Amino acid sequence: MGRIIHFVHQSLDGFITGPNGEFDWPAMGPELSAYTGELIAGDTVFLYGRKVWDLMSGFWPNAETYSQDPHDLAFAPVWREAPKVVVSRTLAGRDLDWNTTVVSENAAEELRALAESGKNLVLFGGADLAAHLGAAGAVDEYRVVVHPVVLGGGVPAFHPADTRTQLETVETRTFDGRSILLRHRVVREG
Repeated sequence: MGRIIHFVHQSLDGFITGPNGEFDWPAMGPELSAYTGELIAGDTVFLYGRKVWDLMSGFWPNAETYSQDPHDLAFAPVWREAPKVVVSRTLAGRDLDWNTTVVSENAAEELRALAESGKNLVLFGGADLAAHLGAAGAVDEYRVVVHPVVLGGGVPAFHPADTRTQLETVETRTFDGRSILLRHRVVREG
């Protein structure tokens, strides 16, 4: 059975973008880049909310023209080929490029069914979608990479929740002497 994994980069003060929407601060060294490659290896579906999809689809299809960073050059062809699911009401009914499917109604149920078919779904960022899926009990694991920066504002990584979610720490790890992974599995009762 596959899992739904929320994989997010955040600042030390808990933001996924800066006060002006900037996302130029993650420290993607070789160790973190290799870890990302391990995470997405195999039968993995990339999962996005519409806002993150807009960001990703505006960069990765032509990343080589914008960047010569080794991580970007390695990840771009993987991104283009990987199956992707976007959860969006505004994109419903549209055909998107880059091996992408749009789901809107009953997203948590559809995504859970996809995971139960054996596929891992990796939700990249997306605080709104993560909150929705977390409230529906659909997230199996949280992998939070904390970067050495204080942004002082922006979009928080996690929204306030109506209920408590018990987590089990599975792993902590330092990458490139800079970033720290906090990996937690959701504890299911029964």
